[in-house]
Amino acid sequence: MSTTELSHDPVPAARPRAVPPSDLAQRIGDALAHVIQGQREVIETVITTVIAGGHLLLEDVPGVGKTTLATALARSISAEARRIQFTSDMLPTDVTGLSVYDQESRRFQFHPGPIFANIVIGDEVNRATPKTQSALLEAMEERAVTVDGSTHRLPELFVVVATQNPQDMEGTFALPEAQRDRFMTRISLGYPDAASELRMLLSTSDRDPRVAAPAVATVDEVRAAQRAAAAVHLSPEVGGYIVDLVGATRSHSGVALGASPRASVHVSRMSRARAAVHGRDYVSPDDVASLAATVLSHRLVPQGRFARADESARAATEIVEEIVARTPLR
Repeated sequence: MSTTELSHDPVPAARPRAVPPSDLAQRIGDALAHVIQGQREVIETVITTVIAGGHLLLEDVPGVGKTTLATALARSISAEARRIQFTSDMLPTDVTGLSVYDQESRRFQFHPGPIFANIVIGDEVNRATPKTQSALLEAMEERAVTVDGSTHRLPELFVVVATQNPQDMEGTFALPEAQRDRFMTRISLGYPDAASELRMLLSTSDRDPRVAAPAVATVDEVRAAQRAAAAVHLSPEVGGYIVDLVGATRSHSGVALGASPRASVHVSRMSRARAAVHGRDYVSPDDVASLAATVLSHRLVPQGRFARADESARAATEIVEEIVARTPLR
């Protein structure tokens, strides 16, 4: 019998069974806990941001595990990851890629840059000049890159996990407001507690902690969790609560620049993802209130002068917490 007679029309591959977002978050959280000890709340925020389809800004002093956490995250979900070490002499094309003339074909061929990955780890993003930082703007918002008039799509799962040192450190450039607004959340790891730091010292493993996180999920499972989170119910009352919170940042006497409508969208997406991670199919006001500072504070420009950047960030966080405390549910 010929091979032609044995051939059949290809059967479409079945979509893998969706894993509940709560189960997926638990698996990824346990994997990351092997790498970053004593930071379970931070880990949950990172996972929730990914399930919400957002980008994450990790801001803290050197040496607390920002890059380690980002690398372990990519490994835990079996994602294609690229790391970009930002420096002051980088060009935008070092991020996006560029078109190079091919002598044989006599045409320009596009060579993709490191931005073409599922998880893009932007290490010390605020060491790049504003011109190079701007190379991330289109990618983070449109999931695409335009080079020489041609638009190139990025993967469906695309998350920028950027780390930055406090702006007071030498050789840094403050992220512009438009750049900060594209990050769904900003978190700080802080220093570990004494018990966690002691466990680090007593560990006898000679493995790089960034590869210690096991691969416990797939990109398809994360995409399914993102779809499930997007379907979580947001009632008009809770939606109005979000609008009131974000609107209050624009009229607060201590704020020079309030949160944008994009911030409202990010709060709703994070709230849906948090509800899904906690096993619910509806958003509660507690979801919104618990994450408001994480989503909103880095977008605000407080009134007045501050001696240090961390003082400005702390003032913005306190303003959001105050707004949450005095804003009633409709």
